[in-house]
Amino acid sequence: MKNTLYLDFINWLREDAPHGDLTTELLLDRDVEVYAVVYSRSEALVACIEDLVGVLEEIGLNVLDYKPSGVFVKPGDRVLEIKGSAKKILLIERTLLNLLMYLFGVATTTYLFVREVEKINPRIRVAATRKVLPGLRYLVKKAVRIGGGDTHRFSLSDAVLIKDNHLKIIGSVREAVEKAKRKSFIHRIEVEVESLEDAIEAAKAGVDVVMLDNMSFKEARRVVEELKRLGLRDKVLLEISGGVTLDNIREYASLDVDVISTSIITFQPVKIDLSLEIIEVYRR
Repeated sequence: MKNTLYLDFINWLREDAPHGDLTTELLLDRDVEVYAVVYSRSEALVACIEDLVGVLEEIGLNVLDYKPSGVFVKPGDRVLEIKGSAKKILLIERTLLNLLMYLFGVATTTYLFVREVEKINPRIRVAATRKVLPGLRYLVKKAVRIGGGDTHRFSLSDAVLIKDNHLKIIGSVREAVEKAKRKSFIHRIEVEVESLEDAIEAAKAGVDVVMLDNMSFKEARRVVEELKRLGLRDKVLLEISGGVTLDNIREYASLDVDVISTSIITFQPVKIDLSLEIIEVYRR
């Protein structure tokens, strides 16, 4: 049975070549084989390459060597070496490179954020969000983990996260928390708050996690200090989310919080450049 990623990859190829690769079909004979290498043009953290290697092998290409996930590469390094049908390699080239560049970017960006936080407080976790392109969630979350980050929720089914729109419908933080507790005893409950008052109400209601959403450093610091004064800080996990960048994450990391989450690592990762070059041409 073909795995899910293989089927996704085939669909992505159909999107890129709905009626085949016209140029390659016109220029190349079926018996042409090549040895090709994917080179890095950037400093990057390799991620999820094993998943793509499995797909390439199912397609019928011979993977000769590759850099494993978790390894850093620099410009000029060989990332992947493959041999097989020239038509197949040219067909999958752009789809393969796009995926690897994006996933390497996610892992590399996560690593950069984690490194900044560890300089201030290694206890704090750097987490991803659900801002992930549809269809890529498994790979993206895996890349986050490879970069040293926390995957947070994989889906809406994983935890109770009461957000602003829920609160607009329900009416209050306490009522929303109490309703969630009555209907589920096994899932963690997190509440997204935008004010000191709601943070206090959430902590008093017995939530597991209070997310300080889009708060400035000064606003977040005030919430932490007030929760401590009221004896509520140690009763909850505190998460900072929204507006976090590489430029300000050290400042947020100086606060007594447990998690800092950011969508930048999955939605605006650093640009990684890879290229595929044909090294040798054979004929069967």
